[in-house]
Amino acid sequence: MTILRSLALFVLAALAEIGGAWLVWQGVREQRGLLWVGAGFVALGLYGLVATLQPDANFGRILAAYGGVFVAGSLAWGMVVDGFRPDRWDIVGALVCLAGVLVIMYAPRA
Repeated sequence: MTILRSLALFVLAALAEIGGAWLVWQGVREQRGLLWVGAGFVALGLYGLVATLQPDANFGRILAAYGGVFVAGSLAWGMVVDGFRPDRWDIVGALVCLAGVLVIMYAPRA
């Protein structure tokens, strides 16, 4: 159950961080305005909060593992929201990153 909770928190963190960054991007680069930028700032703040809810107490481990989730999540966000089509190397890279998440977070430790 702890692993499922941890994975769910990683997904929520990714949605908040990637979504927040996307909102800021839309507000600035696509000139949608300060409301979009502000919403992005709020979402990015929520990302920071969600990361603290991980059951593991090691900040460095959590952020290192989250990096892999961020990579794969960013590609998925691009596919769903922006119509991005990853090539096979994008997919291979994302799978390597996700394998790293599993090793860093869930490998048995003595």
